[in-house]
Amino acid sequence: MNSNAPVVCVVDDDSSVRKAVERLVRSAGMNAIAYPSAQEYLTSFDADRAGCLVLDLAMPGVSGLDLQEALGLQVGGPPIIFMTGYGDVPATVQAMKRGAVEFLTKPVDDCILIEAIRSAIEKDQTDRVNRAEVAAVRRRLESLTPRELEVLRHVISGRLNKQIAADLGTVEKTIKVHRSRLMEKLQVKSVAALVRLAARAGIVPAF
Repeated sequence: MNSNAPVVCVVDDDSSVRKAVERLVRSAGMNAIAYPSAQEYLTSFDADRAGCLVLDLAMPGVSGLDLQEALGLQVGGPPIIFMTGYGDVPATVQAMKRGAVEFLTKPVDDCILIEAIRSAIEKDQTDRVNRAEVAAVRRRLESLTPRELEVLRHVISGRLNKQIAADLGTVEKTIKVHRSRLMEKLQVKSVAALVRLAARAGIVPAF
């Protein structure tokens, strides 16, 4: 198995289904690991492992929905494709509301499953890039002083330097210095870029 390639994790208590899906995934040129229970999958869960999860809905002990809920509490939980022979509308709605990529009823057409898996892996790759970018932004934000962060929140509110100075009880020249330094630290050259960066990091405008 290529350690850098995405891995399709298959969780199903039916050994024949596990083997069939694992074989199908490998025949499509992808890595696969199969688990007979949600508990075993959780024991080996690694947020750094790229890929997706093909998950049975109805299993003894921890169900597929239970596992989805547990993974929702983790940073970097994988995209999930549900497969079940016992799916109903409420379960489908619940799974989709929690972010499932697909909900397929057994027996699943091989082509449909592979297409869903490829889409899930693509989503995982996009999610990982986004998380890395947000983490980089937050690291830059951590370099700001409390005053610079305060000025940032006023700037993204659309306030002018003289207005910010009045709001913070200082002079315009001081605000210009803070503004210049924070934009340098955050590696942005325009207010528009600053607004986008702040939005990605969840920074709330002052007004």
